Amino acid sequence: QVQLVESGGGLVQAGGSLRVSCAASGRTFSTYAMAWFRQGPGKVREFVAAIRWSSGNTFYADSVKGRFTISRDNAKNTVYLQMNSLKPEDTATYYCAVTVRNFGLGYRSQSEYDYWGRGTQVTVSS
Repeated sequence: QVQLVESGGGLVQAGGSLRVSCAASGRTFSTYAMAWFRQGPGKVREFVAAIRWSSGNTFYADSVKGRFTISRDNAKNTVYLQMNSLKPEDTATYYCAVTVRNFGLGYRSQSEYDYWGRGTQVTVSS
């Protein structure tokens, strides 16, 4: 089992920045990749970014490319999402996820991920 705890959410004005974190514990040695998804009010949960744990290769949704950066600290078993130039449409609950399997090209799919955190709220005011 892997436990995930997100932190760092909050309220920020449009154009501002925020960094959210996700700390993993438990059987973290089996982690293949970690990712961030988000779910806005009245919307379905969507992929935001992912990072392969060993190589550091990153993947982004088109809507956040160039504004968000995913990174990891292997020693702390923590993944970060630095969010810059935030927009009101970025308002959502942000969820951290872990997969222990090689997701190939399926990194955008929620079904590829085995463990999920409870989420942290990010609100961007206009």
